[in-house]
Amino acid sequence: MKGIMTALITPFNEDGTLNDKGLREVVRHNIDVMGVDGLYIGGSTGESFLMDEAMRSELLKIVKEEAGDAVTLIAQIGSLNIEEAIRLGNEAKELGYDALSAITPYYYKFSFEEIKSYYERITEETNHPMVVYSIPVLTGTQMTIDDYGELLAIPNVVGVKYSDTNLSRLTKLKELYPDKVFYGGADDMLLQFIISGADGAIGSTYSLLGKQAKALFDALQNSELKEAKNLQLEMNQVIAKMESIGVYQTLKHVLKEQGVDAGFMKFPFKELTDDEKRQASEIVDILASGK
Repeated sequence: MKGIMTALITPFNEDGTLNDKGLREVVRHNIDVMGVDGLYIGGSTGESFLMDEAMRSELLKIVKEEAGDAVTLIAQIGSLNIEEAIRLGNEAKELGYDALSAITPYYYKFSFEEIKSYYERITEETNHPMVVYSIPVLTGTQMTIDDYGELLAIPNVVGVKYSDTNLSRLTKLKELYPDKVFYGGADDMLLQFIISGADGAIGSTYSLLGKQAKALFDALQNSELKEAKNLQLEMNQVIAKMESIGVYQTLKHVLKEQGVDAGFMKFPFKELTDDEKRQASEIVDILASGK
């Protein structure tokens, strides 16, 4: 379960329904063209928190059907509705997903004991490997090293999608729990995450930058730090431009420019303006030039 994994976008039709054909094209693009090691389905990038349970279920089915066993598949099934999370988790398990993932409960200011009981219940009722999804900037949930330790001690919790920038904490966690898997969650800091002990990364931009991310990861495994630094700088040129326009919208626009039917955004996300599309199209040229 180590390596570079794409946080998969979800192509929608203009009316907000799932774009089956486009979703399959996005899956194939990531596996066949980007060459990533795995796919993370139903996370923030996939706009899953704007979907109902039936749509999330259909998403999991289509991706598994298209990807088969070609790469590692992790299903993000987290929800404020614990029964929904458990149903989706059991479905993903039956479909053959390698692991589940669940975002920490958000919106309400849950205590750590409440958060812990959330993971205990999901893992007990699904009995499948679980990757904790920690993204404090969106959930407001900050956890200490001891907190992470308690979650990692829960049976079936195999690791953490660590979308935080406290890298000294990550280094300590990997030192304390060397057998657990930690994924970096900030694409513009992939190099720093791997150096700090991450076993890989799960990132939005790897639908476009998967090759570079894989090369960076491999360079660091071979102690080629200069090459890795250069690759991170190249990636960051694209990432900065994406962030200035809108990451998810830009991902979909550029993929469509490359011939992949990435579909529309889910309401209330807006589509790009004509000017923003022109800016996003510059990324197509940057990627084509390899600079």
